[in-house]
Amino acid sequence: MTETLYPVDYPGEAMTTTMPAVTAPVRPRGVRRVLYESGYALSAFPIALVGFLVVVIDLALGMALAVFIGGVLLISVGVMVARGFARFERIRLQGMLGRPAATPSYLCPRPGDGFWRRSLTPLRDAQSWLDVVWALVGLLTGTLAFAIALAWWAGAAGGLTYWFWQRWIPESDGDHGLAYYLGLGDGRTAESWLNLALGALLLLTLPWAVRLVVTIHASLAWVLLSSRADLQSEVARVEGGREAARIAEAESLRRLERDIHDGPQQRLVRLTMDLGRAKRQVADDPTRAAATLDDALAQARETVAELRSLSRGIAPPLLVDRGLAAALEEMLAQSSVPVRSRIDVPAQLPPHVETAVYFVVAEAMTNVAKHSQASSAEVTVVSHGAEVEVRVEDDGIGGAHPAKGLGLAGLRQRLAAVDGTLEVTSLEGAGTAVVARIPG
Repeated sequence: MTETLYPVDYPGEAMTTTMPAVTAPVRPRGVRRVLYESGYALSAFPIALVGFLVVVIDLALGMALAVFIGGVLLISVGVMVARGFARFERIRLQGMLGRPAATPSYLCPRPGDGFWRRSLTPLRDAQSWLDVVWALVGLLTGTLAFAIALAWWAGAAGGLTYWFWQRWIPESDGDHGLAYYLGLGDGRTAESWLNLALGALLLLTLPWAVRLVVTIHASLAWVLLSSRADLQSEVARVEGGREAARIAEAESLRRLERDIHDGPQQRLVRLTMDLGRAKRQVADDPTRAAATLDDALAQARETVAELRSLSRGIAPPLLVDRGLAAALEEMLAQSSVPVRSRIDVPAQLPPHVETAVYFVVAEAMTNVAKHSQASSAEVTVVSHGAEVEVRVEDDGIGGAHPAKGLGLAGLRQRLAAVDGTLEVTSLEGAGTAVVARIPG
């Protein structure tokens, strides 16, 4: 029996094919960053110590009692406790350091599973055991972060204020301070200047010292607690793109079949009937036969033109023969709406990118002609580094939205198949802007 991945926060709902969008946290700057990082480092040790003790004691008791039923349940409870500390650490990473720390999807029981299956499911989840590892090894880096941060803050504060509180330090004959042994002189004044210099040095180096130990602790936390989330997101994205490609292909085939049935097929049937009638009229009424043949010839020309239009929607020959720019220019030249265009793309692009760009422009211009009531349109296709941006704007009535159909939903699916994105801005009465970005 297979298990289902569920989001950790909602164990009763199946995980969708696309991971939820994660809002990037805001990283503090300047003095706030130093204070937040110091707070993170100073709190790392007590939190890690509590997590270490609770998880280790729970797992140790569970293993000692493993021969009994309660022992296995204790191990499962220990794993769930480690999950809780892992979640708290992700919150600290985002809230105190401004680092992205996505929560991976945990293996959860399906609705309807029995008590034992639900209780033992955490033991079969890889991320749960990574959380346990974090509860154990996080104490090491947490202790290091705590010790360095405390030493630097204490040294800086003590050195800078030594001149004030040294008066309460008992002084006896024969006692010498660090300044005396460094050859800087003897007495409270020399000692105050030395401590002031050391305090200033520690204060100046404090941001880098704290940032070093925080980076070590936080990097280990991210690797163990959040790195699998990126992998799961990538897998979901690939699966979503593959599914979108299948849906887009199926939609294209259905549309082509419908267009052929409604257009060329009907014309060919009529052409066959006209030719048959002309054949019967040749002997008895050559004049009417000639008129019928003229009609048949017109039907044949219209059929050829419609088939050419349909083939242009499948794989335009000009796109293969002369490239994307030429194919777009020819398509825009046949537009029923006046178009201003700017096409600036490399001569050689991957075939799937060229096809996607072409279909974006074709679908957008079809919508402009059929639905926008626009008097003009503007098409911009430019290459920005590793991606191609397509922008189609019109001055029509607006109101377009992928949920309304108009081909935009299918276009979004087609772009998802090539890792592209689609943005539609269309206010009522303010025209429509369709922007697609396709990795090149």
